[in-house]
Amino acid sequence: MITRFAPSPTGRLHLGHAYSALTVWRVARDLGGMALLRIEDTDSTRCRAEFEAAILDDLRWLGLDWPRPVRRQSEHLADYARALDDLAARGLLYPCSCSRSAIKTAGARPGWDGLVYPGTCRHRPMKDTGAGDALRLDLGRALEQVGPLPAFTEIGPLHRGTHRPDPDQLIGLIGDPVLRRKETGDPAYHLACPLDDGIQGITHVVRGADLWHATFLHVLIQRLMDWPVPIYHHHDLIRDAAGQRLAKIDASRALAAYRADGVDPAGIRAMVGL
Repeated sequence: MITRFAPSPTGRLHLGHAYSALTVWRVARDLGGMALLRIEDTDSTRCRAEFEAAILDDLRWLGLDWPRPVRRQSEHLADYARALDDLAARGLLYPCSCSRSAIKTAGARPGWDGLVYPGTCRHRPMKDTGAGDALRLDLGRALEQVGPLPAFTEIGPLHRGTHRPDPDQLIGLIGDPVLRRKETGDPAYHLACPLDDGIQGITHVVRGADLWHATFLHVLIQRLMDWPVPIYHHHDLIRDAAGQRLAKIDASRALAAYRADGVDPAGIRAMVGL
């Protein structure tokens, strides 16, 4: 059993991250497995070395440890490029120059994670890819190639059971996802995350409930790329008094702020209900 905690160094860890990290290590312990740390630092415009250093310090302060070396996504860009080349060779990618405002004005409907891309650029061939274009997965073609989608097992308390992605829901509520970001050319989460899980031999993905719907897309991509489908465990989110999920932008709730106020790791565990 191998699981992972995979933060992005775009800010300081907050209570929600602490809860997630502690849950990852608890699940690994309970199942007699191992927890890895992975740094998901492919966002070249927002990730910072000082945030990574702070993440490592906060996790050690919480009493957590992990095998070395740590996988940093920015050190493995060739892996993601090869996966994109494979998908392009199979006719499953297309370039997209649409801005967020253009997608909105094109009449995009709401989906599981924002607006569903309406397919404006789906007709464009890869040979017409511009320097600043994103690359999107043609979900309809991918579903045709992959055939019947596999079921996956969820062991978390929120959705425990066996689930199978529904192609109509994928098309209607997710749409063609970005696999390479616009302008920067950075690999997108929906490519890098399942690829890394496969490379690292992750058997159990433990993460927040906000990523539940992404699992249906990830299972499709795993099947499409012949990567193993892990067992999933989605946990609840830590929210503020108004019921809003915590965000890195709110520094007052960063672990560093609690540490500065004299809160110890046991106090953090009590605050998140562990």
